[in-house]
Amino acid sequence: MAETTARTPHADELRDAVDAGFPTSVADLSRLVRIPSVSWDGFDPAHVEASAEAVRELAAATGVFDQVEVVQVPYGDAGRLGHPAVIATRKARNGRPTILLYAHHDVQPPGEDESVWESSPFEPTLRGDRLYARGAADDKAGVMAHLGAIRALTSVLGVDLDLGLVLFVEGEEEFGSRSLPEVFRRYRDRIASDVIVVADSGNWDLDTPALTVALRGAVAFNLRVTTLAHANHSGMMGGAVPDAPLAAIELLSTLWNADGSVAVEGLTSHEAATPEYDEAKLREESGLLEGTRPIGRGEILSRLWYQPSITVTGMDIPTIRSASNTLVPSVRARISARVAPGQTWQDAYAAIEAHLQAHVPHGAEISIEDLDTGNPFLVDTSGWAASDALETMTEAYEKDAVQIGAGGSIPFIADLVELYPEAQILITGVEDPDSRAHSPNESVHLPTFRRAILAEALLLARLESREQ
Repeated sequence: MAETTARTPHADELRDAVDAGFPTSVADLSRLVRIPSVSWDGFDPAHVEASAEAVRELAAATGVFDQVEVVQVPYGDAGRLGHPAVIATRKARNGRPTILLYAHHDVQPPGEDESVWESSPFEPTLRGDRLYARGAADDKAGVMAHLGAIRALTSVLGVDLDLGLVLFVEGEEEFGSRSLPEVFRRYRDRIASDVIVVADSGNWDLDTPALTVALRGAVAFNLRVTTLAHANHSGMMGGAVPDAPLAAIELLSTLWNADGSVAVEGLTSHEAATPEYDEAKLREESGLLEGTRPIGRGEILSRLWYQPSITVTGMDIPTIRSASNTLVPSVRARISARVAPGQTWQDAYAAIEAHLQAHVPHGAEISIEDLDTGNPFLVDTSGWAASDALETMTEAYEKDAVQIGAGGSIPFIADLVELYPEAQILITGVEDPDSRAHSPNESVHLPTFRRAILAEALLLARLESREQ
């Protein structure tokens, strides 16, 4: 076992409690993933409401919280109602710190072609050591890691804790956390904490725990490209009249250099050392086909963690099945850009918008709709909470914890830092390189899930014994 500088109080009892409660944690995770809580427009919001109620029930059943409720708030000029979140609180006593445990209960859509799933997306299926389902890793395992850790802690120490606890489980992280700023504004005092644990990231591998210390920001929007007032017969007008797909393809292709690196002037990169990570590991973890070459420049992990990227994640265009011999007048593409640490989303968006406007082909008209944004984040690991987290991860996994970056985005973390500048932020998670979050056949590795619960239970035990 890797050595830690301090052994956590009640470590053996907590390990036993996590093991004893783990079948219940897996059963409750299975119950949650059966609820198809997709927060995107076009999906039934009743499922997100049912998911929030299920989380509320689980939180209330711990018996440790003073107050547990489901909250929904309106946001934006139109006063649209956000998806429901769960807030459970327990006030700190006798000078102990307060810790906020964040996760989200909404999930990504399963995808248009569910046949690529090896089992039903919303029916938890055990194959080997992995539980497969949409949300099994991202992020309902994060929800249950928090609840499992609280259960283990209270089974050892009882529910009469001095530690302050806030459980905050959001319902629209996958849809841009659009109402979250208003939730923070309304419930600022109730969720104020000394330490914030965001359980929505991953680990280095199945055996090595990680604390995420860098996140890219995000700029996502729908780009509409229009060339015609109406459709035309492709045989009658083709060759003289530019259709919208032609203009869109030409415009989109200008976003990248020949090697696949981003070609948008004004997007910046962050300079930082990265661990060793070769092309073979990239191929293994990504499923990159043998004949397909990686894209980008520089160290691979720098490309993933510290450089910008731009991806077309979807297009509204006639399907092949419904295609006719027609010049299509207008198409839309969903653009998802990742912003390197050190640059604001505002500057990145301005650079992308200016690039698009400067490269419009054939005099086409373009417009941008449905903008979602978030700033990148670099974690300050100089505080005692990060040290405690790394040590308890090492205890739980019996292997030295590492610090990593992540190519994904958790935009609201920057909002939390602005709201609670003195709070220490810890980004953890249960995912591993084969969890395939957002993809078909998403899964959680159950031994990793168990160790994640233990690591958090050990961290809570340390905070319970820590005086401010």
